Amino acid sequence: MSRRYLFTSESVTEGHPDKICDQISDTILDALLTQDPSSRVAAEVVVNTGLVLITGEITTKANVNYVNLVRKKIAEIGYTNADNGFCSNSASVIVALDEQSPDIAQGVNTAQESREEDSEELFDKIGAGDQGIMFGFACNETPELMPLPISLAHRIARRLAAVRKTGLLPYLRPDGKTQVTVIYEDGKPVGIDTILVSTQHTATIGEITDEAAVQAKIKKDLWSAVVEPVFGDIDIKPDSQTRLLVNPTGKFVVGGPQGDSGLTGRKIIVDTYGGYSRHGGGAFSGKDPTKVDRSAAYACRYVAKNIVAAGLAEKCEVQLSYAIGVARPTSIYVDTFGTGTVDDEILLELVKQHFELRPAGIIHTFNLRNLPSERGGRFYQDIAAYGHLGRTDVDLPWERTDKAELLKQATSKSLTSAIA
Repeated sequence: MSRRYLFTSESVTEGHPDKICDQISDTILDALLTQDPSSRVAAEVVVNTGLVLITGEITTKANVNYVNLVRKKIAEIGYTNADNGFCSNSASVIVALDEQSPDIAQGVNTAQESREEDSEELFDKIGAGDQGIMFGFACNETPELMPLPISLAHRIARRLAAVRKTGLLPYLRPDGKTQVTVIYEDGKPVGIDTILVSTQHTATIGEITDEAAVQAKIKKDLWSAVVEPVFGDIDIKPDSQTRLLVNPTGKFVVGGPQGDSGLTGRKIIVDTYGGYSRHGGGAFSGKDPTKVDRSAAYACRYVAKNIVAAGLAEKCEVQLSYAIGVARPTSIYVDTFGTGTVDDEILLELVKQHFELRPAGIIHTFNLRNLPSERGGRFYQDIAAYGHLGRTDVDLPWERTDKAELLKQATSKSLTSAIA
């Protein structure tokens, strides 16, 4: 008997208070790594009405103006009007930073100070910047090998920001959330049950002042300008049974940091797989790549995506764990949920053979310290909103499937050897 169920994922726009914080944290990281690729960064940001607080631990030789960085990023997001209760040129910016604890840093510093070139020996010397567990996931529900609910939620959120910035829907404001509920049958997406969009807006739209009329206008505009374009190239589309919910409370005028405080690292499910896969609990933004919360989670995604891209599984989850100061993972786990073409034990051995999972090796493989020159010192801040994984608008090294063919060939050899 077929099993039918619903699964929901959410996204938020770049103007959401928590996402403002993530983007500021990663803008700081970009600026520091551009000047000093060896910067050790754990930048945390808090926002509230008229306030930005930068805290955390940073050790760097770089010289940056944190206040200017903050104001520029806030303006880029769209908070340029003081009527929003949060504005780029009037918000108070407080900087309260410490250096990284030497007890934490020593597992990484000793080897880095040797000034050796990237090598097997160096990769074994540089330990993880912290202990922890990380997960990565991939499935064949979308071309980018991501779960369909989070992929759609991100698409709608990005489109919501785009129509605001281009002036197509000029009454929209930066804060917003999206949510998509997908219908599944026997583990496969077959339809769209509900689309929810909550978007900040002006109190009136032109001559429309009645609240009910304003919401009716917003709902109509969002369907034609946001939702329909998002589903243009997707096989599974909304139908007559799909619900569209817009600003369910009746209005969303007060938003952004004026409506709710924000904090770096509070949208970890939005940043990853929308709840479809497990999460190790560590946030990404504001952390330099020695923090395996970030770099190893990217590596897990890289492994899982290449396994699925190779046709070795319909879905795959990879877990890594690390001990602070120790280079090699304390454990590696591969689960294909019964969809693999070979046993998970075989895939595990292939992962150990063909993927670099030591922190220094991950940093080297993905070039996580030296920001691409063609991006003008921007990298991490550009993935701090709308997901760190499954992105098709940014060239991300952990999204490449350059090991898929190698895995196919290695699997074939393993099976041939087992038969022999």
